[in-house]
Amino acid sequence: MTNNNKKIEIKNISLTYEGSGTVFQALKDVSLTINDGEFVSIIGSSGCGKSTLLSILEGLRTPSAGEVLIDGKKIEGTGRDRGVVFQQYALFPWMTAEKNISFGIKQVKPELSKKERLELSNQFLSKVGLSGAKDKYPRDLSGGMQQRVAIARALAMDTDILLMDEPFGAVDAKTRVILQELLLHLWEGDGTSRKKTVVFVTHDIDEAILLSDRIIMMRANPGRVYQEIPVNLERPRSRSELVKSREYSAVRNEIMSLFFGDIKDQIDQEAVI
Repeated sequence: MTNNNKKIEIKNISLTYEGSGTVFQALKDVSLTINDGEFVSIIGSSGCGKSTLLSILEGLRTPSAGEVLIDGKKIEGTGRDRGVVFQQYALFPWMTAEKNISFGIKQVKPELSKKERLELSNQFLSKVGLSGAKDKYPRDLSGGMQQRVAIARALAMDTDILLMDEPFGAVDAKTRVILQELLLHLWEGDGTSRKKTVVFVTHDIDEAILLSDRIIMMRANPGRVYQEIPVNLERPRSRSELVKSREYSAVRNEIMSLFFGDIKDQIDQEAVI
């Protein structure tokens, strides 16, 4: 269950690139609070800074101004409190599925024995439906299966925060639906366990509504937050029931209206230029 305890605080983040006599502002004065156990999706047009903001949360980029706090402490680089799932599968090609997960666990839980890590790896492979693929290498797995391994690794690392950068963007439509359902099932759990805090970047409006407690819309030039939309739909969620509900249609229509308004504004600006 989402609570009101602040987990991530993004305070007045700006990011500027300089080079060849030009200055490009990727992000401008972005502020956002994400609560413990909340699933937040970030959507917006290409170039609006979604992935750039996520890389700052990962600790891979340092903002030009502002700061990010996790549990009230300023982040300084990457940390064991954050797991990441990328659009590309990011598996080590020389490691089996089991060992890819075990390696991830070792980075955050070095106190565990090799046997314990492998047992945990197999537990999470089973959760994503790949118990029979533990000895297979990435080259022997389909794209969807590789991404299941990446999700299993991130969950097995048991970090408080999960950062996901368009994790289903590289798979076909059918596999995307399967992975969405898998993530929804694993994150919602049985309703009694503590949920991870998830920040999820996507271009897919329906995906964002299905998964999220709240949707953040960003605009480009410079990248900034311009709308926050709560998704007050009952959990656990069923896609087949959700798409038939009035509440779902209302949220989707609101987002589409904002998108069309954003597109019109962008066209008008380009016409002036």
